[in-house]
Amino acid sequence: MFGRKKAAEPAAPETTVAERPGAKNRPTPRRRDQEAARKKPLVPADRKAAANDARLKAREARARQRAAMMTGDEAHLPARDKGPVKRFIRDSVDARWNVGEFMLPVMVLVLALSFVRQSWALLMVFILVYGLIVVAVVDAALMWRRTRKKIIAKFGEGSVPAGSTMYAVMRAFQMRRSRLPRPQVARGEKPQ
Repeated sequence: MFGRKKAAEPAAPETTVAERPGAKNRPTPRRRDQEAARKKPLVPADRKAAANDARLKAREARARQRAAMMTGDEAHLPARDKGPVKRFIRDSVDARWNVGEFMLPVMVLVLALSFVRQSWALLMVFILVYGLIVVAVVDAALMWRRTRKKIIAKFGEGSVPAGSTMYAVMRAFQMRRSRLPRPQVARGEKPQ
């Protein structure tokens, strides 16, 4: 603007370079062009179709996960249940009789007894409730100690993931038929 005008520089003559084996043999693309090629809109043009696609994908993922929970397929299990250690814990809990799995049926009986307004019935309710809770907690603690020792013996020291205690105890307190992932071992069978 305020100075001399520069003379237009003559264009450099194009030289052809012979292709070399192992070389890129093309110019490096500009960053601006690469970024423009990668850009996608944050909001799709057809939001209704995008929402339907997302809903369909989520439904398919849930169906795969549900099927894996029924069959024990490791590939599609949720992260909470994946891994050889978690499978070993499930198999250890499922291979034995647990006192905790009888809590729900006994509590139904206790509920029926609590409607009887007799002193012997109330005493039975008290003994059944607190006695069963104490026995179930002791049984779960002993089960976890044995299972933890087996995990360390099989997988090595430090292989017990965080939260495994509650994972095993909560599974032991569920009735066998309602456990997910479904039990893969019979009662009395040794876990692999």
